[in-house]
Amino acid sequence: MTDTDVLIIGAGPTGLVLALWLTKLGVRVRIIDKTAEPGTTSRALAVQARTLELYRQLDLTDAVVAQGHRVPAVNLWVKGEAAARVAFGSVGSDLTPYPFLHMFPQDQHEQLLIERLEAFGVMVERRTELIRFADNGDGITARLRGPDGGEFDCTAAYIAGCDGARSIVREGIGTGFPGGTYRQVFYVADVDAAGPAVNGDLHVDLDEADFLGVFPLAGQGKARLIGTVRDQRAADAGNLTFNDVSDRAITHLKVKVNKVNWFSTYHVHHRVTDHFRKGRAFLLGDAAHIHSPAGGQGMNTGIGDAINLAWKLATVTAGRADDNLLDSYEAERIGFARRLVATTDRVFSFATAEGRIADLLRTRIAPLLIPKVAAFSAVREYLFRTVSQVMLNYRGGPLSRGTAGHVQGGDRLPWVRIDDADNFASLAGMDWQVHVYGTATTELAAWCAAHNIPLHVFGWRSEYEAAGLARDALYLLRPDTYVALADDSGAPDALARYFQDQGIRVAPLPRS
Repeated sequence: MTDTDVLIIGAGPTGLVLALWLTKLGVRVRIIDKTAEPGTTSRALAVQARTLELYRQLDLTDAVVAQGHRVPAVNLWVKGEAAARVAFGSVGSDLTPYPFLHMFPQDQHEQLLIERLEAFGVMVERRTELIRFADNGDGITARLRGPDGGEFDCTAAYIAGCDGARSIVREGIGTGFPGGTYRQVFYVADVDAAGPAVNGDLHVDLDEADFLGVFPLAGQGKARLIGTVRDQRAADAGNLTFNDVSDRAITHLKVKVNKVNWFSTYHVHHRVTDHFRKGRAFLLGDAAHIHSPAGGQGMNTGIGDAINLAWKLATVTAGRADDNLLDSYEAERIGFARRLVATTDRVFSFATAEGRIADLLRTRIAPLLIPKVAAFSAVREYLFRTVSQVMLNYRGGPLSRGTAGHVQGGDRLPWVRIDDADNFASLAGMDWQVHVYGTATTELAAWCAAHNIPLHVFGWRSEYEAAGLARDALYLLRPDTYVALADDSGAPDALARYFQDQGIRVAPLPRS
């Protein structure tokens, strides 16, 4: 027997979400963090639509939406004036229940996750750090240092490194962290302010090669300023104060700062580790990948890592699949991380490029071109799909099979609203399930009942066809709500073959 099934190192959003999902799935967890208390300041803000969809499985979504701030539009500023406004409007309203950009500061986010985890009886062990660990082949032995400075061992079936860019777990498995570091120094300031750029919208100044944005927070006059500096000030980043960087926000964006609640500077890297798994150790979030904050993707990607891995760990620890199921975690997540780092790097490089041509593109062409391009619904939808992560899929992955309609194995299930209901309601469950849009055969219903897999049948409507779903086909959904199998025939034989091929045992385990 081990002390715990999964030892989680790091209690940021990624580690907390992993602990929550595993605990709800019946997996024993232990989560430690070397800090004395949860963070009271944070850098991550955006909670994307796909994260909100997945949070329905833990009844978190309503709380996150209620406590945060919906952003209605982004404004581009040039020479001290708002040059263009791009409203989000109805973009995404037929794609997701959450067609908006949502701001919810990481410190508040973490506190909510901690409260939910404590409600399950799991406490974060503070001032406790990982010293080293060994993979014994059949388990992990980790050496920990506790609050009193004493060292002790903890045994676990698996260890999850959610311990950030300086990950001890990553160092322990030696997977490297190739990439680079941006020369600019980032600064962040949470302020009480007034002015036209503190109106609930997102505002970005395009005048200079240093990025500057005003991000709205919940509450009247609450905002976050995020910017970069690259001149001689960057060489002395540790001694920068808000007064050193505030002039541009005050003059270019007409921000009247009444109070600075928090100010910090930091460097940003663009790196992806070579492997997300080695033996019984896994890397998630910033321990596995880190990139510029362009697009608000970092925290959401770490949360996606946690949800992807959680159900697989739960399946294996319950004895319903062999250990090789866990290889699919890296196969499905590392490609997305590499594409994300490359994309955010290109966006950030454009926003901070220097020279006359770059200045011309930012200050003259972009304010004219972006609103015109964004006027096309197809462009708005593509941008929303990308940033919101609803376009993320695992097509071609080891767990993805088949095509029915326009939906392939590995896709996120298309969201369809019919009157006051939608087809995502059943996804609050955290196990395998089958959807049929149209009519399910009696054979399929009998197979699902015999194997304890919920079957949800939706009477055929034209809206399902418009979303790309095929009539009477079966869609097998994984516990993380992605489509595992799409099959036109609707026959249970396809399900049986899928689970046999994957080595996943879905029938209830026999009692010992």
